[in-house]
Amino acid sequence: MLAKLGELSTQALIDGLWVMGWPGAHIEGARGLAPGQKCAGRAVTLNFVPQRPDIQADKPPGGASPEYEAFELCGPKEVLVMASVGPWESVGGDIKFLRLKQLGIGGLVTDGSVRDTDELISYGFPVFSYSTTPRQGPAVMQPWEAQGLISCGGVAVRPGDAVVGDQDGVVVVPAKVVDTVYSIAHGREVIEEIVKEELTKNPGPPGKFYPFMSGKIKVDSPLGELLATKGITPANSNQFEGSADW
Repeated sequence: MLAKLGELSTQALIDGLWVMGWPGAHIEGARGLAPGQKCAGRAVTLNFVPQRPDIQADKPPGGASPEYEAFELCGPKEVLVMASVGPWESVGGDIKFLRLKQLGIGGLVTDGSVRDTDELISYGFPVFSYSTTPRQGPAVMQPWEAQGLISCGGVAVRPGDAVVGDQDGVVVVPAKVVDTVYSIAHGREVIEEIVKEELTKNPGPPGKFYPFMSGKIKVDSPLGELLATKGITPANSNQFEGSADW
């Protein structure tokens, strides 16, 4: 399923969640550190809290710190999602994230910033962040909890949720509904390709076919008639009126 999600656009996934009535799932501000970066994996979460001496004293020291606990849960099918206390604060840099390279991590996502940009890009794994920064993170925040429910970029993220990133941003698909979201999103992308093909062959305004809402396409509409010529009907698609299965 992770591989199949990674083949879809983040827009299609957002549309799938939208027609189901689920809240927005776009991690605001998280953009690819380098062109062409994509990721799709299960969320491993890490929450940062503002710096405070007594809390710092209570945090497990050294290698037992929550951030390193989270690191060791990561591999090629995981995406580390780090909730920062602010968009310009650093969640880490080249030395810390060298470990993620060694683990072959599937991706890193944060609503904060990263530093040592050139080194991170050379590591080769996808990084999605608000920005880059020269600031030191420990001066203002500290890692507090691994694998808890977090808020990142205005989105609730639970461990195990599917996290998909591309050039448009990062989307979180709740694990509970991932199969249904994929079904809707994949169906939408198939239809959009048919519409683009038709408009390429017969140029004209797209309003005849588009936009459309999944689960609401009428069989006798111009779009419904076009899809029928491609063998797509309510019998084999959940995109039509009365065929929605969510």
